[in-house]
Amino acid sequence: MSYNKTIKNIKDNVSKVILGKNEIIDLLLTSLICSGHILLEDVPGTGKTTIAKALSKSISCDFRRIQFTPDLLPSDLTGINFYNQKKGEFEFKKGPLFTNILLADEINRATPRTQSSLLECMEERQITVDGDTYRLEKPFIVIATQNPVENYGTFPLPEAQLDRFLMKIKIGYPQRNEEEKILEIFDKQNPLEEISSVCSKEEVTAMQQQLSNVFVDKDIAKYIIDIVEATRNNENIDLGISPRGSIALYKASQAYAMVQGRGFVKPDDIIYIAPFVLAHRIVLKGLSKYKKSDAVSMLKDIIAQIQVPVEKVK
Repeated sequence: MSYNKTIKNIKDNVSKVILGKNEIIDLLLTSLICSGHILLEDVPGTGKTTIAKALSKSISCDFRRIQFTPDLLPSDLTGINFYNQKKGEFEFKKGPLFTNILLADEINRATPRTQSSLLECMEERQITVDGDTYRLEKPFIVIATQNPVENYGTFPLPEAQLDRFLMKIKIGYPQRNEEEKILEIFDKQNPLEEISSVCSKEEVTAMQQQLSNVFVDKDIAKYIIDIVEATRNNENIDLGISPRGSIALYKASQAYAMVQGRGFVKPDDIIYIAPFVLAHRIVLKGLSKYKKSDAVSMLKDIIAQIQVPVEKVK
């Protein structure tokens, strides 16, 4: 079954709010289709929160937003067991993690203890409180935002936490003509308040189930392994891509092919999507010629040195 129309409807809906960012919208949909979590990193005011809200409003799913602060506790996310005096027993009160799309705003402002409470739900789609485990409803994705230029009062995400995010995306500033259009639109109304859902929760789940039907040639799979192994053997990299990273790239390429309206993965899909999926999983050596922020550049250099498989005629 083709979901081209559904994907197009979501794209068009989000584009009403975020102008000139079709590439970013494609990446968000890619993550959504393969149930991947997203880390949006950019300076304030570029639309990180807005684009997350626009995506959630385009889908008839439950949505929660949490403003992360240093005093936020793990129980503020997961929920707590409280004693109900009327019933004479303990009851579990669900926290905001029990949703379909969670916006974790400024995630690096929370303490490591609170950040770590997201690990189980992001990886296993479940939450354990006082020994009891609760399954999260599908679909479930976390869209987290952080400001890369602020250091005061922030707690950088550790490698184990970063590895849970399928992609790390920078939105960037709009072009001049796009910003002029933004001023014109927001002068009359906030388009975020005007959009409504164009896709059901069931359609999203169905798209996620169709992911495995996207064909990946054996040479493409070997190409992914070549890229991953190259990061592990590079003299400038202290920590290369893990098997979780190679699986993430494999699934992301399938989802990106779906977003582009294809039922098969091309080598160009891997080349394009790899920096978004892999760069934040790399740890550079202290004496590397690359700066920490240049992981994307390093990855692109590595990919450029690997022989691209010949695309087979379909």
